[in-house]
Amino acid sequence: MATTCFTQLDVWKKSHQATLEVYLKTRQFPKEERFVLSYQMRKAASSIGANIAEGYGRRAPKDKAHFYTVATGSAEELKNFLFLARDLGCMKDIAPLYAVVEAVSSMLRRLIESTLGDPSPKGR
Repeated sequence: MATTCFTQLDVWKKSHQATLEVYLKTRQFPKEERFVLSYQMRKAASSIGANIAEGYGRRAPKDKAHFYTVATGSAEELKNFLFLARDLGCMKDIAPLYAVVEAVSSMLRRLIESTLGDPSPKGR
């Protein structure tokens, strides 16, 4: 069955789950990090879902893929911030959240490939 809204996409659902978790976890950050690292993590996390939604709304495959690519970049940025939060002692166990974000990245890469079609040259 075809999707009729971005909220039906599994990748959006998983990214939304990650975003909610980031918001929950960053509430517990030390005061000095609430407006720096916390803000950056929330911005990166919310950007993933927002770009999936915007890409879904585009008609041209190249436009869709562009926004899905931006979402992938935001997911990678969030993974970096997770390491930083761990190393600064703001988060103890990043593994579960990191795994969700990694799954989103993987799903986005597949979505980009399916949106653009097989990029490999045929018959060579």
